Amino acid sequence: MTDHPDDDATSGNTPVAKRKKTNAARARRKSAALPIEGTPLKRRKPRLPVSRQSKPAGKSRDAIATRAQILEVATAEFAAKGLGGARVDTIAERAGFNKRMLYHYFESKENLFQAVIETAYMKIWQAEATLELNHMPPEQALRRLVVFTWDYYIAHPEFITLLNSENLHQAKHFKRSQIIQDQARQSRDLVRQILDRGVEEGIFRSGIDSIQLNITISALGYYYLTNHHTASVVYERNMASPEALADRLEFNIQSILAIVRV
Repeated sequence: MTDHPDDDATSGNTPVAKRKKTNAARARRKSAALPIEGTPLKRRKPRLPVSRQSKPAGKSRDAIATRAQILEVATAEFAAKGLGGARVDTIAERAGFNKRMLYHYFESKENLFQAVIETAYMKIWQAEATLELNHMPPEQALRRLVVFTWDYYIAHPEFITLLNSENLHQAKHFKRSQIIQDQARQSRDLVRQILDRGVEEGIFRSGIDSIQLNITISALGYYYLTNHHTASVVYERNMASPEALADRLEFNIQSILAIVRV
């Protein structure tokens, strides 16, 4: 009887045949992966490190909110204890962040205090700008400015105490703040413009120093409110009662108008 070749051998299912098929399939896949001649290679876009990847908009909003929260707490702490008495540890704890986060945003206690001072002044100047005094008659505008200054000092006692602290340090943070310098010019011009319009209308005297008038408007409210405790003892009168405050405001208005009127 004649021997026949094994079925696996004839069908290509021997181990040797299987290896040949596998190698051929790999070669075909590798060839298909190569680009056709003349076709530019597609380069995979490099993946940036995590620290350099663009941050989503939510991250920016979080940073703004974090900075604002730190400033709010720092304002209260500096107003209560001054630059020397306030502690960074306390500010960070009350703001709900660690001290490292605070230094990440402000770098130092001095820079944080400067940011607090700048923010405090920006707020009063922004509120002042909403008054639109240039659209009022000169005397009404001046009266409105006196009332606004008085009301703002009462509503924001921290502004006065922060100003006291900055003066104790001889305006060190004011001098190095470009924000303060730029915005102060606009505030100075506001009073000068009111005076100029009053002079043109013949109701204000000419030659009045707008800077001196601006200081006087602030001083009439500032001095009274920072010294009402001692004044109440000296003059045996409650200088902080609603009646006393109303009387003082009217006195301030009439004093300023008496200075400028013809």
